[in-house]
Amino acid sequence: MKFIVSSGDLLSRLQVAVKAIASKSPIEILENFLFTIKGKQLSITASDSDVIIVTTLAVSEADHDGSVAIPGSRLIEYLKRLPEQPVSFNVNDENFAVEISTVTGSNSQMGRNAADYPQLQGLDSNSQSFVVKSDVLIAGISHTLFATGNDELRPIMNGIFFDIEPNEMTFVATDSHILARYTRDDAKAGIESSFVLGKKPASLLKSILSAGDDIEVTYDGKSAIFKSTNHTLTCRLVDGVYPQYKSVIPVENPFHVSVNRQDITNAVLRTALCADGTELVKFDLNSNSVRVSAQDLDFSCKAEETLECQYDGQPMKIGLKASYFTSILSNVNANEIEMQISDPSRAALIIPVDKKEHEDELMLIMPMKV
Repeated sequence: MKFIVSSGDLLSRLQVAVKAIASKSPIEILENFLFTIKGKQLSITASDSDVIIVTTLAVSEADHDGSVAIPGSRLIEYLKRLPEQPVSFNVNDENFAVEISTVTGSNSQMGRNAADYPQLQGLDSNSQSFVVKSDVLIAGISHTLFATGNDELRPIMNGIFFDIEPNEMTFVATDSHILARYTRDDAKAGIESSFVLGKKPASLLKSILSAGDDIEVTYDGKSAIFKSTNHTLTCRLVDGVYPQYKSVIPVENPFHVSVNRQDITNAVLRTALCADGTELVKFDLNSNSVRVSAQDLDFSCKAEETLECQYDGQPMKIGLKASYFTSILSNVNANEIEMQISDPSRAALIIPVDKKEHEDELMLIMPMKV
């Protein structure tokens, strides 16, 4: 099998696919890329057995269809050192030796039999599908991924919940301490369904999507396929029943605090330097001001800062974990945020003051005992 391809185009596709390869795979052949030629199209497959990325590009010349597994890291490093030029791959169909020829020289290495590469398993007959803009998926993952958990005993929390309704799509993530919910009313899937996408495939999906693409999403109870023009990501879904997230979001929150997002973030970051090991930061709310304070009695360290805000409720003191609070604010896309509170012992909501069209964003943080 012989084919010729642009070195730059090939490198860009390999740098997408390599994200699916584990640093140390128990299955040796998964350290390779699977190259498949059909007509004048090259498909490149990379996998860690749980996540599979397939990316395609056109070749300028190919003598016949075929497949071979080629070592991954060495090939990428070789292409990085090449200027843009046509690269010829000549594969021995009997022993799978691969010779890569360029204008100035050649590079030879041993490939593997493509038949040894784990095959893709299709979805069952009960699968569902819809089409969504890549911008919606990118935004939904970006606004919620940080809130996913890392609890091996509760794997259902370690992913993003896709709550799909006919005329809107909601992305939810929580680790039980914080919760992120992001809804788009311009994502009209036309079906009612749900699934949980794991943290790694969600991160990979976000990294390979290009703005403006239509993404075809097909899934059953175990796996999902996300297909764009040039890339396809297949992954296992997280099994289990996601918590009833709507029930933990307080509805009646009479006390509202509006403050500049960057100002309150910086104040908390500075004050938290004097917080104890619990990272407790106290917020004292008074008329149009909030005092942020923290202390560590063991090291005789304390700090406080006062910021202007919009607040006309009764004086109140609430404690929050600094790292949770700043993590939330770093993922809110707004200059001004509003904290909605009903009681210092109940969850506080954080929402952007200036909402973007078609977006409904809400963050939740559980308080700490003051």
